[in-house]
Amino acid sequence: MNPRPFPQFVPLLVALLATACTAPAAETPEITVAQATLESGGGMVVSAYPHASRAGAEVLRAGGNAVDAAIATGFALAVTHPVAGNIGGGGFMVIRFPDGSSTVMDFREKAPLRAHPEMFLDEDGEYSFQIHHRSHLAVGVPGTVAGFAQAHEKYGSAAWAGLVEPAVALARDGFEVSERLAGSLAGRLEAFRGYPATFAQFFRDGEPYAPGDTLVQADLASTLARIRDQGRDGFYAGETARLLAEEMERGGGWITEEDLARYQAVEREPVRGTYRGYDIISMAPPSSGGTALVEMLNVLEGFDVAAMGANSPAHAHHLIEAMRRAFRDRATHLADPDFSDVPVARLTSKEYAAEIRATIQADAASVSDPDDVAGDPGWESSETTHYSVVDGDGMAVSVTYTLEGGYGSYITVPGAGFLLNNEMGDFNARPGLTTDRGLIGTEPNLARPEQRMLSSMTPTILARGGELVAVVGSPGGRTIINTVLQIVVNVVDFGMSPADAVATKRLHHQWLPDAARLEDGYMSEEDAAVLTAMGHPISWSGRQGIAHCIFTGEGGVLVGVPDPRDSDGTAAGY
Repeated sequence: MNPRPFPQFVPLLVALLATACTAPAAETPEITVAQATLESGGGMVVSAYPHASRAGAEVLRAGGNAVDAAIATGFALAVTHPVAGNIGGGGFMVIRFPDGSSTVMDFREKAPLRAHPEMFLDEDGEYSFQIHHRSHLAVGVPGTVAGFAQAHEKYGSAAWAGLVEPAVALARDGFEVSERLAGSLAGRLEAFRGYPATFAQFFRDGEPYAPGDTLVQADLASTLARIRDQGRDGFYAGETARLLAEEMERGGGWITEEDLARYQAVEREPVRGTYRGYDIISMAPPSSGGTALVEMLNVLEGFDVAAMGANSPAHAHHLIEAMRRAFRDRATHLADPDFSDVPVARLTSKEYAAEIRATIQADAASVSDPDDVAGDPGWESSETTHYSVVDGDGMAVSVTYTLEGGYGSYITVPGAGFLLNNEMGDFNARPGLTTDRGLIGTEPNLARPEQRMLSSMTPTILARGGELVAVVGSPGGRTIINTVLQIVVNVVDFGMSPADAVATKRLHHQWLPDAARLEDGYMSEEDAAVLTAMGHPISWSGRQGIAHCIFTGEGGVLVGVPDPRDSDGTAAGY
Protein backbone atom coordinates (compact mmCIF):
# COMPACT_ATOMS: atom_id res chain seq x y z
CA MET A 1 0.00 0.00 0.00
CA ASN A 2 1.37 3.39 -0.97
CA PRO A 3 1.68 5.81 1.96
CA ARG A 4 -0.27 9.05 1.67
CA PRO A 5 1.61 12.33 1.94
CA PHE A 6 1.21 14.30 5.12
CA PRO A 7 -1.49 16.99 4.66
CA GLN A 8 1.00 19.85 5.09
CA PHE A 9 3.00 18.56 2.09
CA VAL A 10 0.06 18.21 -0.29
CA PRO A 11 0.22 21.78 -1.67
CA LEU A 12 3.99 21.42 -2.23
CA LEU A 13 3.54 18.07 -3.99
CA VAL A 14 0.85 19.51 -6.28
CA ALA A 15 3.13 22.43 -7.15
CA LEU A 16 6.03 20.14 -7.93
CA LEU A 17 3.88 17.92 -10.15
CA ALA A 18 2.56 20.93 -11.98
CA THR A 19 6.05 22.23 -12.58
CA ALA A 20 7.19 18.83 -13.84
CA CYS A 21 4.28 18.69 -16.26
CA THR A 22 4.80 22.15 -17.68
CA ALA A 23 8.60 22.44 -17.66
CA PRO A 24 10.13 22.11 -21.15
CA ALA A 25 12.05 18.90 -21.78
CA ALA A 26 15.82 19.20 -21.81
CA GLU A 27 17.02 19.78 -25.36
CA THR A 28 18.71 16.83 -27.02
CA PRO A 29 22.18 17.92 -28.12
CA GLU A 30 22.55 18.06 -31.87
CA ILE A 31 25.12 15.83 -33.55
CA THR A 32 27.56 17.53 -35.88
CA VAL A 33 29.10 15.46 -38.66
CA ALA A 34 32.16 16.86 -40.41
CA GLN A 35 34.74 15.61 -42.86
CA ALA A 36 37.24 17.94 -41.22
CA THR A 37 38.59 18.67 -37.76
CA LEU A 38 35.70 18.97 -35.30
CA GLU A 39 35.54 20.15 -31.70
CA SER A 40 32.97 18.87 -29.25
CA GLY A 41 32.21 19.22 -25.56
CA GLY A 42 30.45 15.85 -25.40
CA GLY A 43 31.27 12.56 -27.11
CA MET A 44 33.21 12.06 -30.33
CA VAL A 45 33.62 9.36 -32.99
CA VAL A 46 36.03 9.53 -35.93
CA SER A 47 35.88 6.80 -38.57
CA ALA A 48 36.24 6.05 -42.26
CA TYR A 49 32.62 6.71 -43.29
CA PRO A 50 30.06 9.34 -42.23
CA HIS A 51 27.19 6.90 -41.59
CA ALA A 52 29.39 4.88 -39.23
CA SER A 53 30.63 7.92 -37.30
CA ARG A 54 27.05 9.13 -36.94
CA ALA A 55 25.88 5.70 -35.75
CA GLY A 56 28.48 5.75 -32.99
CA ALA A 57 27.72 9.34 -32.03
CA GLU A 58 23.98 8.55 -31.82
CA VAL A 59 24.78 5.82 -29.31
CA LEU A 60 26.84 8.24 -27.23
CA ARG A 61 24.11 10.88 -27.33
CA ALA A 62 21.55 8.30 -26.18
CA GLY A 63 23.67 7.53 -23.10
CA GLY A 64 25.80 4.63 -24.30
CA ASN A 65 29.46 4.59 -23.40
CA ALA A 66 32.52 4.53 -25.67
CA VAL A 67 32.56 0.72 -25.91
CA ASP A 68 28.91 0.74 -27.01
CA ALA A 69 29.64 3.41 -29.61
CA ALA A 70 32.70 1.52 -30.87
CA ILE A 71 30.55 -1.57 -31.44
CA ALA A 72 27.88 0.38 -33.31
CA THR A 73 30.52 2.11 -35.42
CA GLY A 74 32.21 -1.18 -36.25
CA PHE A 75 29.00 -2.87 -37.38
CA ALA A 76 28.06 0.17 -39.48
CA LEU A 77 31.48 0.11 -41.16
CA ALA A 78 30.85 -3.54 -42.06
CA VAL A 79 28.06 -2.22 -44.29
CA THR A 80 29.44 1.09 -45.56
CA HIS A 81 33.18 0.42 -45.79
CA PRO A 82 33.41 -3.10 -47.27
CA VAL A 83 37.05 -2.76 -48.28
CA ALA A 84 38.00 -3.20 -44.61
CA GLY A 85 34.99 -2.82 -42.31
CA ASN A 86 33.78 -6.26 -41.50
CA ILE A 87 32.08 -9.03 -39.60
CA GLY A 88 34.14 -11.60 -41.51
CA GLY A 89 37.53 -10.43 -40.25
CA GLY A 90 39.07 -9.47 -36.92
CA GLY A 91 41.12 -6.94 -35.02
CA PHE A 92 41.90 -5.29 -31.72
CA MET A 93 40.33 -2.84 -29.25
CA VAL A 94 42.20 -0.75 -26.67
CA ILE A 95 40.06 0.68 -23.85
CA ARG A 96 41.04 3.35 -21.33
CA PHE A 97 38.53 3.89 -18.55
CA PRO A 98 37.82 7.29 -16.94
CA ASP A 99 39.81 6.28 -13.84
CA GLY A 100 42.94 5.75 -15.96
CA SER A 101 42.92 1.95 -15.94
CA SER A 102 43.01 0.14 -19.28
CA THR A 103 42.56 -3.17 -21.03
CA VAL A 104 42.67 -4.61 -24.54
CA MET A 105 40.41 -6.99 -26.44
CA ASP A 106 42.03 -9.39 -28.91
CA PHE A 107 39.62 -10.60 -31.59
CA ARG A 108 42.25 -11.49 -34.16
CA GLU A 109 41.29 -14.36 -36.46
CA LYS A 110 42.51 -17.89 -35.78
CA ALA A 111 43.79 -20.65 -38.01
CA PRO A 112 41.32 -23.53 -38.45
CA LEU A 113 41.91 -26.84 -36.73
CA ARG A 114 43.35 -28.41 -39.88
CA ALA A 115 46.04 -25.72 -40.33
CA HIS A 116 49.74 -26.59 -40.53
CA PRO A 117 52.97 -24.70 -41.42
CA GLU A 118 53.18 -26.00 -44.99
CA MET A 119 49.56 -25.48 -45.98
CA PHE A 120 50.45 -22.73 -48.47
CA LEU A 121 52.60 -24.96 -50.72
CA ASP A 122 51.27 -26.12 -54.07
CA GLU A 123 51.23 -29.70 -55.36
CA ASP A 124 54.88 -29.33 -56.37
CA GLY A 125 55.87 -28.28 -52.86
CA GLU A 126 56.45 -24.65 -53.90
CA TYR A 127 55.08 -21.63 -52.08
CA SER A 128 51.90 -20.31 -53.73
CA PHE A 129 50.87 -16.69 -53.25
CA GLN A 130 47.43 -17.55 -54.64
CA ILE A 131 46.82 -20.19 -51.96
CA HIS A 132 48.28 -17.94 -49.25
CA HIS A 133 46.19 -14.88 -50.09
CA ARG A 134 43.31 -15.48 -52.51
CA SER A 135 41.97 -18.98 -51.91
CA HIS A 136 39.52 -20.40 -49.40
CA LEU A 137 42.57 -21.65 -47.48
CA ALA A 138 43.53 -17.99 -46.94
CA VAL A 139 40.50 -17.42 -44.71
CA GLY A 140 41.01 -17.36 -40.95
CA VAL A 141 38.21 -18.02 -38.44
CA PRO A 142 36.58 -14.57 -38.07
CA GLY A 143 36.78 -12.77 -34.74
CA THR A 144 35.00 -9.42 -35.04
CA VAL A 145 31.54 -10.43 -33.81
CA ALA A 146 32.98 -12.40 -30.87
CA GLY A 147 35.21 -9.47 -29.94
CA PHE A 148 32.37 -6.97 -30.01
CA ALA A 149 30.13 -9.33 -28.04
CA GLN A 150 32.75 -9.89 -25.34
CA ALA A 151 33.57 -6.19 -25.05
CA HIS A 152 29.86 -5.43 -24.70
CA GLU A 153 29.29 -8.13 -22.11
CA LYS A 154 32.16 -6.91 -19.94
CA TYR A 155 32.15 -3.15 -20.47
CA GLY A 156 29.11 -2.04 -22.46
CA SER A 157 26.14 -0.25 -20.93
CA ALA A 158 23.53 -0.03 -23.70
CA ALA A 159 21.27 -2.78 -25.05
CA TRP A 160 23.05 -4.94 -27.65
CA ALA A 161 20.20 -4.85 -30.17
CA GLY A 162 20.33 -1.08 -30.36
CA LEU A 163 24.02 -1.19 -31.24
CA VAL A 164 23.54 -3.52 -34.21
CA GLU A 165 20.26 -2.05 -35.50
CA PRO A 166 21.84 0.96 -37.28
CA ALA A 167 23.93 -1.45 -39.37
CA VAL A 168 20.86 -3.60 -40.09
CA ALA A 169 19.01 -0.52 -41.35
CA LEU A 170 21.95 0.63 -43.49
CA ALA A 171 22.19 -2.78 -45.14
CA ARG A 172 18.42 -3.28 -45.51
CA ASP A 173 17.47 0.22 -46.69
CA GLY A 174 20.74 1.08 -48.37
CA PHE A 175 23.06 4.05 -48.13
CA GLU A 176 24.43 6.59 -50.57
CA VAL A 177 27.60 5.43 -52.27
CA SER A 178 30.44 7.93 -51.99
CA GLU A 179 32.74 8.85 -54.83
CA ARG A 180 35.59 6.98 -53.19
CA LEU A 181 33.58 3.79 -52.63
CA ALA A 182 32.22 3.91 -56.17
CA GLY A 183 35.75 4.18 -57.55
CA SER A 184 37.02 1.40 -55.29
CA LEU A 185 34.27 -1.01 -56.35
CA ALA A 186 34.61 -0.11 -60.04
CA GLY A 187 38.30 -0.91 -59.80
CA ARG A 188 37.42 -4.46 -58.70
CA LEU A 189 34.93 -5.09 -61.51
CA GLU A 190 37.01 -7.69 -63.33
CA ALA A 191 38.53 -9.19 -60.18
CA PHE A 192 35.10 -9.82 -58.65
CA ARG A 193 33.73 -11.59 -61.74
CA GLY A 194 35.32 -14.79 -60.47
CA TYR A 195 33.36 -14.53 -57.20
CA PRO A 196 29.64 -14.69 -58.11
CA ALA A 197 28.19 -13.79 -54.71
CA THR A 198 30.56 -10.83 -54.37
CA PHE A 199 29.87 -9.65 -57.90
CA ALA A 200 26.11 -9.81 -57.33
CA GLN A 201 26.37 -7.90 -54.05
CA PHE A 202 28.53 -5.00 -55.23
CA PHE A 203 27.42 -4.51 -58.82
CA ARG A 204 23.97 -3.77 -60.21
CA ASP A 205 23.10 -5.76 -63.32
CA GLY A 206 26.84 -6.19 -63.85
CA GLU A 207 27.51 -2.45 -63.78
CA PRO A 208 29.33 -0.40 -61.12
CA TYR A 209 27.43 1.84 -58.76
CA ALA A 210 27.87 5.55 -59.42
CA PRO A 211 28.46 8.12 -56.67
CA GLY A 212 25.11 8.98 -55.14
CA ASP A 213 23.51 5.63 -55.96
CA THR A 214 21.95 3.60 -53.15
CA LEU A 215 23.65 0.32 -52.26
CA VAL A 216 21.30 -2.22 -50.66
CA GLN A 217 22.70 -5.46 -49.17
CA ALA A 218 19.72 -7.63 -48.25
CA ASP A 219 21.63 -10.80 -47.36
CA LEU A 220 23.98 -8.85 -45.11
CA ALA A 221 20.97 -7.22 -43.45
CA SER A 222 19.57 -10.68 -42.63
CA THR A 223 22.89 -11.79 -41.14
CA LEU A 224 23.18 -8.62 -39.07
CA ALA A 225 19.60 -9.11 -37.88
CA ARG A 226 20.54 -12.56 -36.59
CA ILE A 227 23.48 -11.01 -34.75
CA ARG A 228 21.18 -8.31 -33.39
CA ASP A 229 18.66 -10.84 -32.12
CA GLN A 230 20.93 -13.71 -31.05
CA GLY A 231 24.18 -11.97 -30.16
CA ARG A 232 27.34 -13.97 -30.72
CA ASP A 233 25.33 -17.10 -31.63
CA GLY A 234 23.82 -15.22 -34.53
CA PHE A 235 27.19 -15.55 -36.23
CA TYR A 236 29.04 -18.54 -34.75
CA ALA A 237 26.10 -20.95 -34.68
CA GLY A 238 22.90 -21.61 -36.58
CA GLU A 239 22.16 -20.31 -40.05
CA THR A 240 25.16 -18.03 -40.48
CA ALA A 241 27.66 -20.66 -39.33
CA ARG A 242 26.06 -23.22 -41.64
CA LEU A 243 26.25 -20.90 -44.66
CA LEU A 244 29.89 -20.05 -43.96
CA ALA A 245 30.92 -23.68 -43.48
CA GLU A 246 29.14 -24.71 -46.67
CA GLU A 247 31.00 -22.06 -48.65
CA MET A 248 34.29 -23.28 -47.20
CA GLU A 249 33.50 -26.85 -48.25
CA ARG A 250 32.54 -25.75 -51.78
CA GLY A 251 35.79 -23.84 -52.20
CA GLY A 252 38.21 -26.26 -50.53
CA GLY A 253 38.59 -24.20 -47.37
CA TRP A 254 39.10 -25.74 -43.94
CA ILE A 255 36.86 -23.71 -41.62
CA THR A 256 34.05 -25.82 -40.17
CA GLU A 257 31.13 -25.17 -37.85
CA GLU A 258 33.31 -26.61 -35.09
CA ASP A 259 36.00 -24.00 -35.79
CA LEU A 260 33.37 -21.27 -35.52
CA ALA A 261 31.86 -22.65 -32.31
CA ARG A 262 35.31 -22.90 -30.68
CA TYR A 263 36.40 -19.33 -31.47
CA GLN A 264 36.88 -17.07 -28.45
CA ALA A 265 38.05 -13.48 -28.18
CA VAL A 266 40.66 -12.82 -25.48
CA GLU A 267 41.07 -9.97 -23.02
CA ARG A 268 44.76 -9.19 -22.50
CA GLU A 269 46.98 -6.77 -20.65
CA PRO A 270 47.93 -3.75 -22.78
CA VAL A 271 51.51 -3.01 -23.75
CA ARG A 272 52.44 0.04 -21.71
CA GLY A 273 55.34 2.45 -21.95
CA THR A 274 56.30 6.05 -21.36
CA TYR A 275 57.73 8.72 -23.63
CA ARG A 276 58.96 12.00 -22.15
CA GLY A 277 56.31 11.90 -19.43
CA TYR A 278 53.45 10.65 -21.63
CA ASP A 279 51.84 7.26 -20.98
CA ILE A 280 51.56 4.95 -23.99
CA ILE A 281 48.80 2.32 -23.91
CA SER A 282 48.80 0.03 -26.92
CA MET A 283 48.01 -3.41 -28.27
CA ALA A 284 49.66 -6.57 -27.01
CA PRO A 285 50.69 -9.62 -29.07
CA PRO A 286 49.57 -11.17 -31.35
CA SER A 287 49.79 -7.62 -32.59
CA SER A 288 53.38 -6.50 -32.93
CA GLY A 289 52.20 -2.89 -32.92
CA GLY A 290 52.35 -1.91 -29.26
CA THR A 291 55.64 -3.68 -28.61
CA ALA A 292 57.39 -2.16 -31.62
CA LEU A 293 55.92 1.28 -30.91
CA VAL A 294 57.17 1.39 -27.32
CA GLU A 295 60.55 -0.01 -28.35
CA MET A 296 61.02 2.73 -30.96
CA LEU A 297 59.88 5.49 -28.61
CA ASN A 298 62.31 4.25 -25.97
CA VAL A 299 65.14 4.45 -28.50
CA LEU A 300 64.15 7.95 -29.64
CA GLU A 301 63.83 9.17 -26.04
CA GLY A 302 67.62 9.17 -25.80
CA PHE A 303 67.96 11.67 -28.65
CA ASP A 304 67.06 15.37 -28.78
CA VAL A 305 64.44 14.84 -31.46
CA ALA A 306 62.90 18.30 -31.04
CA ALA A 307 66.21 19.96 -31.88
CA MET A 308 66.44 18.03 -35.14
CA GLY A 309 63.36 19.68 -36.63
CA ALA A 310 60.35 17.86 -38.03
CA ASN A 311 61.02 15.85 -41.20
CA SER A 312 64.64 17.01 -41.38
CA PRO A 313 67.35 14.60 -42.61
CA ALA A 314 68.52 14.08 -39.02
CA HIS A 315 64.98 13.38 -37.82
CA ALA A 316 64.30 10.99 -40.70
CA HIS A 317 67.62 9.19 -40.13
CA HIS A 318 66.94 8.53 -36.46
CA LEU A 319 63.37 7.42 -37.20
CA ILE A 320 64.62 4.97 -39.81
CA GLU A 321 67.27 3.51 -37.52
CA ALA A 322 64.76 3.02 -34.69
CA MET A 323 62.30 1.44 -37.13
CA ARG A 324 64.97 -0.86 -38.58
CA ARG A 325 65.79 -2.35 -35.19
CA ALA A 326 62.21 -2.70 -33.99
CA PHE A 327 61.12 -4.45 -37.19
CA ARG A 328 64.06 -6.85 -36.94
CA ASP A 329 62.90 -7.72 -33.43
CA ARG A 330 59.33 -8.01 -34.72
CA ALA A 331 60.44 -10.61 -37.26
CA THR A 332 62.47 -12.51 -34.69
CA HIS A 333 60.23 -12.57 -31.63
CA LEU A 334 56.61 -11.48 -32.17
CA ALA A 335 53.75 -13.98 -32.51
CA ASP A 336 50.64 -15.29 -30.75
CA PRO A 337 51.56 -15.37 -27.03
CA ASP A 338 49.33 -18.40 -26.54
CA PHE A 339 51.78 -20.37 -28.70
CA SER A 340 55.14 -18.63 -28.15
CA ASP A 341 57.07 -17.04 -25.32
CA VAL A 342 57.12 -13.42 -26.53
CA PRO A 343 59.67 -11.28 -24.62
CA VAL A 344 57.53 -8.15 -24.45
CA ALA A 345 59.01 -6.93 -21.16
CA ARG A 346 62.55 -7.14 -22.53
CA LEU A 347 61.73 -5.51 -25.89
CA THR A 348 59.87 -2.62 -24.25
CA SER A 349 62.41 -1.94 -21.49
CA LYS A 350 64.44 1.26 -21.29
CA GLU A 351 67.56 -0.86 -20.73
CA TYR A 352 67.13 -2.72 -24.00
CA ALA A 353 66.51 0.57 -25.82
CA ALA A 354 69.80 1.91 -24.48
CA GLU A 355 71.61 -1.13 -25.85
CA ILE A 356 70.27 -0.77 -29.36
CA ARG A 357 70.48 3.03 -29.30
CA ALA A 358 74.22 2.67 -28.86
CA THR A 359 74.41 0.92 -32.25
CA ILE A 360 72.99 3.95 -34.10
CA GLN A 361 75.47 6.32 -35.73
CA ALA A 362 74.45 9.97 -35.90
CA ASP A 363 75.10 10.42 -39.62
CA ALA A 364 75.37 6.99 -41.27
CA ALA A 365 72.82 4.33 -42.09
CA SER A 366 73.01 0.81 -40.72
CA VAL A 367 72.56 -2.22 -42.97
CA SER A 368 69.70 -4.72 -42.72
CA ASP A 369 70.96 -8.27 -43.11
CA PRO A 370 68.45 -11.06 -43.85
CA ASP A 371 70.84 -13.53 -42.23
CA ASP A 372 69.99 -11.95 -38.88
CA VAL A 373 66.88 -14.15 -38.75
CA ALA A 374 65.56 -17.22 -40.53
CA GLY A 375 62.09 -17.07 -41.99
CA ASP A 376 59.51 -15.25 -44.05
CA PRO A 377 57.27 -12.52 -42.64
CA GLY A 378 54.77 -12.81 -45.43
CA TRP A 379 52.76 -9.95 -46.89
CA GLU A 380 50.53 -7.55 -45.05
CA SER A 381 48.00 -5.47 -46.93
CA SER A 382 47.48 -1.77 -46.30
CA GLU A 383 43.68 -2.18 -46.46
CA THR A 384 42.60 -2.00 -42.83
CA THR A 385 40.51 0.59 -41.03
CA HIS A 386 40.88 2.41 -37.73
CA TYR A 387 38.40 4.42 -35.69
CA SER A 388 38.51 6.33 -32.41
CA VAL A 389 35.81 6.97 -29.79
CA VAL A 390 35.67 9.08 -26.62
CA ASP A 391 32.52 9.48 -24.53
CA GLY A 392 31.45 12.34 -22.28
CA ASP A 393 32.86 10.65 -19.18
CA GLY A 394 36.33 10.29 -20.67
CA MET A 395 36.24 6.59 -21.57
CA ALA A 396 38.37 6.18 -24.71
CA VAL A 397 38.36 3.34 -27.23
CA SER A 398 40.82 2.78 -30.06
CA VAL A 399 39.83 0.10 -32.60
CA THR A 400 41.71 -1.23 -35.61
CA TYR A 401 40.14 -4.12 -37.52
CA THR A 402 40.49 -5.59 -40.98
CA LEU A 403 39.79 -8.18 -43.64
CA GLU A 404 43.55 -8.11 -44.44
CA GLY A 405 43.61 -7.40 -48.20
CA GLY A 406 41.19 -4.92 -49.72
CA TYR A 407 37.84 -6.78 -49.65
CA GLY A 408 39.69 -9.65 -47.99
CA SER A 409 39.68 -12.89 -49.93
CA TYR A 410 37.04 -11.46 -52.35
CA ILE A 411 34.78 -14.30 -51.15
CA THR A 412 31.27 -13.34 -50.04
CA VAL A 413 29.32 -16.02 -48.20
CA PRO A 414 26.30 -16.80 -50.44
CA GLY A 415 23.06 -16.04 -48.66
CA ALA A 416 24.87 -14.30 -45.80
CA GLY A 417 26.20 -11.26 -47.63
CA PHE A 418 29.50 -10.67 -45.86
CA LEU A 419 33.07 -10.79 -47.15
CA LEU A 420 35.60 -13.20 -45.70
CA ASN A 421 39.11 -12.24 -44.69
CA ASN A 422 42.38 -13.53 -46.15
CA GLU A 423 44.25 -13.20 -42.86
CA MET A 424 46.03 -16.53 -43.16
CA GLY A 425 48.37 -14.55 -45.41
CA ASP A 426 49.79 -12.97 -42.25
CA PHE A 427 51.28 -16.30 -41.24
CA ASN A 428 54.75 -16.96 -42.58
CA ALA A 429 54.60 -18.47 -46.04
CA ARG A 430 56.71 -21.49 -45.20
CA PRO A 431 59.34 -22.51 -42.66
CA GLY A 432 62.87 -21.20 -43.10
CA LEU A 433 62.45 -18.69 -45.93
CA THR A 434 64.10 -15.25 -45.58
CA THR A 435 64.85 -12.88 -48.43
CA ASP A 436 66.19 -9.37 -48.78
CA ARG A 437 62.86 -8.41 -50.37
CA GLY A 438 61.12 -8.68 -47.03
CA LEU A 439 59.94 -12.25 -46.73
CA ILE A 440 60.48 -13.43 -43.16
CA GLY A 441 59.27 -16.75 -41.77
CA THR A 442 60.44 -17.30 -38.27
CA GLU A 443 59.21 -20.27 -36.27
CA PRO A 444 56.83 -18.38 -33.92
CA ASN A 445 54.52 -17.15 -36.71
CA LEU A 446 53.95 -20.35 -38.67
CA ALA A 447 50.37 -21.56 -39.18
CA ARG A 448 49.16 -23.99 -36.51
CA PRO A 449 45.68 -25.06 -35.39
CA GLU A 450 43.89 -22.20 -33.59
CA GLN A 451 46.94 -19.92 -33.61
CA ARG A 452 46.38 -16.22 -34.22
CA MET A 453 48.50 -14.70 -36.97
CA LEU A 454 50.91 -11.84 -36.30
CA SER A 455 49.62 -8.34 -36.97
CA SER A 456 50.92 -4.78 -37.21
CA MET A 457 47.70 -3.13 -36.02
CA THR A 458 48.50 -0.49 -33.42
CA PRO A 459 45.41 0.99 -31.75
CA THR A 460 46.92 3.30 -29.15
CA ILE A 461 45.91 5.74 -26.42
CA LEU A 462 48.10 8.52 -24.98
CA ALA A 463 47.64 10.00 -21.52
CA ARG A 464 49.58 12.35 -19.27
CA GLY A 465 49.20 13.06 -15.58
CA GLY A 466 46.11 10.88 -15.45
CA GLU A 467 44.39 12.80 -18.25
CA LEU A 468 43.50 11.55 -21.72
CA VAL A 469 45.64 13.11 -24.46
CA ALA A 470 44.86 11.25 -27.69
CA VAL A 471 43.30 8.19 -29.31
CA VAL A 472 45.43 7.13 -32.27
CA GLY A 473 45.65 4.39 -34.89
CA SER A 474 45.78 3.75 -38.63
CA PRO A 475 45.47 1.20 -41.40
CA GLY A 476 48.46 0.51 -43.61
CA GLY A 477 49.88 -2.99 -43.10
CA ARG A 478 53.33 -2.78 -41.56
CA THR A 479 53.32 1.00 -42.04
CA ILE A 480 50.69 1.21 -39.27
CA ILE A 481 53.27 1.05 -36.50
CA ASN A 482 55.38 3.81 -38.01
CA THR A 483 52.39 6.03 -38.74
CA VAL A 484 51.34 5.89 -35.08
CA LEU A 485 54.95 6.47 -34.00
CA GLN A 486 55.21 9.66 -36.01
CA ILE A 487 51.91 11.06 -34.74
CA VAL A 488 53.13 10.56 -31.17
CA VAL A 489 56.46 12.23 -31.98
CA ASN A 490 54.67 15.10 -33.74
CA VAL A 491 52.61 15.76 -30.62
CA VAL A 492 55.25 15.22 -27.95
CA ASP A 493 58.48 16.42 -29.55
CA PHE A 494 57.26 19.04 -31.98
CA GLY A 495 54.16 20.30 -30.16
CA MET A 496 52.05 20.15 -33.30
CA SER A 497 48.34 20.89 -33.25
CA PRO A 498 46.07 17.85 -33.60
CA ALA A 499 45.37 18.62 -37.27
CA ASP A 500 49.06 19.08 -38.10
CA ALA A 501 50.11 16.00 -36.14
CA VAL A 502 47.85 13.88 -38.35
CA ALA A 503 48.38 15.68 -41.66
CA THR A 504 52.20 15.93 -41.58
CA LYS A 505 53.90 13.70 -44.15
CA ARG A 506 55.25 10.33 -43.02
CA LEU A 507 57.96 7.80 -43.82
CA HIS A 508 58.34 4.05 -43.42
CA HIS A 509 61.14 1.53 -42.96
CA GLN A 510 60.57 -2.11 -41.98
CA TRP A 511 64.10 -3.58 -41.81
CA LEU A 512 63.61 -5.60 -45.00
CA PRO A 513 63.61 -4.55 -47.75
CA ASP A 514 66.40 -2.18 -46.70
CA ALA A 515 64.90 1.02 -48.05
CA ALA A 516 62.94 3.97 -46.70
CA ARG A 517 59.66 5.00 -48.31
CA LEU A 518 58.71 8.66 -47.96
CA GLU A 519 55.34 10.22 -48.63
CA ASP A 520 55.42 12.69 -51.50
CA GLY A 521 56.34 16.07 -50.03
CA TYR A 522 57.93 14.62 -46.89
CA MET A 523 61.08 16.70 -47.46
CA SER A 524 62.74 18.76 -50.16
CA GLU A 525 64.94 17.26 -52.87
CA GLU A 526 67.96 18.83 -51.20
CA ASP A 527 67.14 17.20 -47.86
CA ALA A 528 66.45 13.90 -49.58
CA ALA A 529 69.92 14.07 -51.11
CA VAL A 530 71.39 14.52 -47.63
CA LEU A 531 69.47 11.48 -46.39
CA THR A 532 70.66 9.44 -49.36
CA ALA A 533 74.25 10.50 -48.72
CA MET A 534 73.94 9.00 -45.23
CA GLY A 535 73.40 5.63 -46.93
CA HIS A 536 69.62 5.41 -46.96
CA PRO A 537 68.04 4.16 -50.21
CA ILE A 538 64.73 6.01 -50.54
CA SER A 539 61.61 5.87 -52.65
CA TRP A 540 58.45 7.97 -52.72
CA SER A 541 54.82 7.01 -52.15
CA GLY A 542 51.52 8.78 -52.59
CA ARG A 543 50.05 8.04 -49.15
CA GLN A 544 50.91 6.36 -45.87
CA GLY A 545 48.14 5.51 -43.46
CA ILE A 546 44.74 6.97 -42.66
CA ALA A 547 44.84 7.97 -39.00
CA HIS A 548 41.37 8.91 -37.73
CA CYS A 549 42.20 10.30 -34.27
CA ILE A 550 40.74 12.15 -31.32
CA PHE A 551 42.71 14.56 -29.13
CA THR A 552 41.89 16.36 -25.90
CA GLY A 553 42.20 20.11 -26.39
CA GLU A 554 42.17 23.04 -24.01
CA GLY A 555 39.52 22.86 -21.32
CA GLY A 556 38.90 19.19 -22.04
CA VAL A 557 37.30 19.84 -25.43
CA LEU A 558 37.49 16.83 -27.72
CA VAL A 559 39.12 17.42 -31.09
CA GLY A 560 38.22 14.87 -33.75
CA VAL A 561 40.66 14.74 -36.65
CA PRO A 562 39.76 12.69 -39.73
CA ASP A 563 42.93 12.07 -41.69
CA PRO A 564 42.87 14.36 -44.76
CA ARG A 565 44.30 11.46 -46.80
CA ASP A 566 40.79 9.92 -46.69
CA SER A 567 37.99 11.74 -48.53
CA ASP A 568 35.33 9.79 -46.60
CA GLY A 569 36.86 10.14 -43.12
CA THR A 570 34.39 11.78 -40.77
CA ALA A 571 34.18 13.11 -37.23
CA ALA A 572 30.82 13.11 -35.46
CA GLY A 573 30.24 14.69 -32.06
CA TYR A 574 27.83 16.65 -29.94
